[in-house]
Amino acid sequence: MPKRMSPQYWATVSTLLSGLLLASPVLTASPALAGPDQQATVDHALATLQDLRRDKEFGSARQLMRTARAVMIAPRIFKAGFFVGGEGGTALLMVRGSHGWSNPAFYTIASATFGLQIGAQESEMILFIQSERALRAVMKDRFKVGANAGLAIATIGSNVQGATTGNGGADIIVWASSSGVYAGITLDGSLIEPKNDADADYYGRSVSTADIVLRNAVSNPSTASLRRALGALS
Repeated sequence: MPKRMSPQYWATVSTLLSGLLLASPVLTASPALAGPDQQATVDHALATLQDLRRDKEFGSARQLMRTARAVMIAPRIFKAGFFVGGEGGTALLMVRGSHGWSNPAFYTIASATFGLQIGAQESEMILFIQSERALRAVMKDRFKVGANAGLAIATIGSNVQGATTGNGGADIIVWASSSGVYAGITLDGSLIEPKNDADADYYGRSVSTADIVLRNAVSNPSTASLRRALGALS
């Protein structure tokens, strides 16, 4: 006679399958964004910066913010696995200019992995883009992490003491703070793509990434708090 599973077992299975349903769209690297979702991403990015200010382990990584050419903030990277795993989320690119930080351009970060994996995780992440060539690479139509041999990318965890000395030569330094079953987040092989449709929706007209972050051709007053918080950290 088959063994009867407990209610706790089925609750765990239900949670894992629900996580897969939520994660599956990000494997295509092209989730649709609605207006409220875009503002929610901006608000969550602000919360990520506030988390960093409160994190006693953030330490000398604040110096990375002061020297960064640009930053990409991914406030919610979701990862789930049940034989097939994936990770992804929406990110914001902001570039430092002569008058402070630019308005954000929307991006998608997505990747897929395969293997015997069970668990779920949510991470928040900041990419400190330290060089002009790294910024140019990220602003292309599609940037695959680890595929450009000319770029040095370093990944650090939530404890980033000494990061500015240990990774001083890196073009991109990735800070990630994760919780859940998985021990960390792996970006190698991930695709980073601009979301021009989300930009157009958020700024009210068709606009390129360069128009937003380099030419300051558009703005949205709802980004003011995020830009101020970024300026306060840098």
